[in-house]
Amino acid sequence: MVAGGVTAQELFGRVEDVVPDEVDRIYVRGLSFLQRQLLGGRLDRDPYALQPGVVGLAVVAMLARGEDPNSGPYNTAIRRGLELIYQNTNPANGYIGGSMYNHGFATLALAEAYGAVEDPRLGLALRRAVDLILQSQARNPRGAWRYSPESTDADTTVTGAQLVALLAARNAGLAVPDEAIRKGLQFFTQCRTPEGGIGYTDSRGPNNVRSAIGVLVFALAREKNSPTYQAALAYLAQDPYREHGYPFYFHYYAAQALFHADLDLWRAWNQRMIQYFGAAQNPDGSWDGTHGQMFSTAATLLTLALNYRLLPIYER
Repeated sequence: MVAGGVTAQELFGRVEDVVPDEVDRIYVRGLSFLQRQLLGGRLDRDPYALQPGVVGLAVVAMLARGEDPNSGPYNTAIRRGLELIYQNTNPANGYIGGSMYNHGFATLALAEAYGAVEDPRLGLALRRAVDLILQSQARNPRGAWRYSPESTDADTTVTGAQLVALLAARNAGLAVPDEAIRKGLQFFTQCRTPEGGIGYTDSRGPNNVRSAIGVLVFALAREKNSPTYQAALAYLAQDPYREHGYPFYFHYYAAQALFHADLDLWRAWNQRMIQYFGAAQNPDGSWDGTHGQMFSTAATLLTLALNYRLLPIYER
């Protein structure tokens, strides 16, 4: 267990690298909310809470604090979350949920749980989920992804979710072809705009959300020398607090992008987020958002999870 005021896993020799007590207080309250929802809450009151992608993010948030997922205080909630993912998996092809957004985030949860959670179903579920992502890409003329496995167009938000899932699965030890990663990154390059940021389906209309996704996937793929990475980071760094109307989604990606890109920039950004989220947290430990409290809470906790640095996907 990681207690407040202790050192994060990866040391950089500065006082900021100690997990602040305030982060741990905020985080534990948020985890308690997610735990209550998964174990006994009325998830049907939140239209997004039963989506396997949202459940997946909640599972990752629980794993991110370093509790033992097999015997720690959140192990039953983690298993309940994984069970919901299994129940929402198509037995014929491994497709999770009704969109590739759901599939990508749920696959990320399977990858982060694999090797940590004692569940004999995990390995097969992860392999099938990864295979579906790869098969979907192979059918797509743009070498990327959109809303369904059969889509023939692509966008950078869905593509980002699939690339993060593939890279997490690779971290977990699964075989993921280099060519799949290369093609996904190439699509981001095609969507780089004259301003340096990342567009949605082409090289127009950049914003911070998509640029943060681009920075993250290139960083995770160890491609920081890429002109696309450097241009997207420069665009994001101009105003790393501008969220473009998607605050929780943006913060989730921006935290990871800035952490991998520039520790000093991340530290300043992180301190501001700690204050912001601490003030906005509800008495029950949740946060309110247009996509439901489960998503808002899971995304917020994962924004703060870089303070712990315990998940493989958070290693620099």
